[in-house]
Amino acid sequence: MSATCTSTLPDCRPLLADPDDLTMVFQPIVDLAAARVVGYEAFARFPGTACPEVWFAAAADCGLAADLEALAVATALAAVPLLPGDTFLAVDVSPHLLGSAPVQDALAAPPDLHRVVVELTGHTPVDDLDALRRQTGDLRARGALVALGDAGSGYSGPAAMAAVRPQLVTLDRALVTGVDNDPVRTALTGMVGEFAGRIGARLLAEGVETAGELAALARLGVPLAQGWLLGRPAPSFAPLAPEVATLVRTHVTHARRPGSVAGLLRPVRQSDVAEPLPAVPPAVLVAERGEPVALWLACPRTAETYTAPVSLRVHRSDDVAEVLQRALARPPAQRFDPVVCTDSTGAVAGLLRVEDLAGAVAGR
Repeated sequence: MSATCTSTLPDCRPLLADPDDLTMVFQPIVDLAAARVVGYEAFARFPGTACPEVWFAAAADCGLAADLEALAVATALAAVPLLPGDTFLAVDVSPHLLGSAPVQDALAAPPDLHRVVVELTGHTPVDDLDALRRQTGDLRARGALVALGDAGSGYSGPAAMAAVRPQLVTLDRALVTGVDNDPVRTALTGMVGEFAGRIGARLLAEGVETAGELAALARLGVPLAQGWLLGRPAPSFAPLAPEVATLVRTHVTHARRPGSVAGLLRPVRQSDVAEPLPAVPPAVLVAERGEPVALWLACPRTAETYTAPVSLRVHRSDDVAEVLQRALARPPAQRFDPVVCTDSTGAVAGLLRVEDLAGAVAGR
């Protein structure tokens, strides 16, 4: 990747001549309900004192944006085999560079992209959303999850959401900072979280730096968080510090509402969608990574078995009355189908029957 560069990129030519000068640090992503690390986000670091944003901006000025981003992607992906068990690695990619040859080559290098979350982040508009849809579809086909970064700012509007159909939505740091003291930020966080839930995505709050922000996010039911309060970027995959785990558990315990659906969950059999259907319904049909894709049900009147789409997914901390309202707002054909409940990682936790929800609301 050697090139002549006359821009202000700090030490540009030596960096591009020796790719090993670019290194990675990893910041933990925490499941608040479980108080444990479930993933890490990779961040590029460069020689000298200039911040990474300066390097990427100057690389763009001298026509090397895709090359430098590809180097960062490749360096991050090289660390995937070192991940602790049951964790993922989030790798940032600018959506307008996703289709470039260098970035595509970097993403194509590993045999598959399982345990990788490709996070589309940045503020450059994307002109061709159809191409972005195809590119993210290809990533999913290779095992990756797709995240849409900076929700609430940048290009991450409704059109991008509709094109990408993300499995993870990251909340812009500008909304997280001071969320405990700002009713507008609180309301916007709740709106983004509800929208994420309706499309089957998990919400990740970035930039959590104070205990007050953590408490507010716990009250809002945000499942995933990262920030300096929870763990700073480090050259290795650091676990959650014991004192931080205790802090998270304390705030989550205080935030849990007695009216959550967790107490109404019914256990349910799970079956791989590629395998033959179970002999006896109900069952949740799941894809390779455990995400629910369909229901295997029996009609209560005729006992005829059938498959149905997952028309509603909720989190176990969601309020009973709110879930009942959403269930009854479904189209008539799915209105009384069971509701799939998932945990903070998106795995199936159980089923909720509409009659159980109605009974709990009536008994309040």
